[in-house]
Amino acid sequence: MARELVAHNKPVFEHLHRRVYMAAIGLVVWYAVAAWLLFDRKDDIGLPLAMVSVLLLVAVLLPLALTLVWKRHPLPDQHHPHQLSFHDWSVGDFAAWGARLHGTHAAIDVLLPRAAVAQVTVAPAAQGAAIGAPAGAAAK
Repeated sequence: MARELVAHNKPVFEHLHRRVYMAAIGLVVWYAVAAWLLFDRKDDIGLPLAMVSVLLLVAVLLPLALTLVWKRHPLPDQHHPHQLSFHDWSVGDFAAWGARLHGTHAAIDVLLPRAAVAQVTVAPAAQGAAIGAPAGAAAK
């Protein structure tokens, strides 16, 4: 009855799964769309929203472009499975800064701040709608 509760020989990954990246991109898009829909009520807010949108666009497109270049020109000693399922990635470990995290914990650590920012963008508008005020008035 000496069963070990710790699983050994789990794979260790150095890259996030592409579904984690897609979820992060989705949260950034949610943030940008929510900002435009909920806070574009006055004439003087258009330029700041446009600048934030450009900043978010660069924050999404730059890593995406680097990923495409990395996929097209891999190093000779790099062998990565092309079709790794999310389940296989999530049960493995993720190596970051000399530490090893469980795959699901790494995904949560990456996505939680983005989800919080997206939720904070929507919360004032929802609160304002609940009391009958305009969306931009709840953020003041």
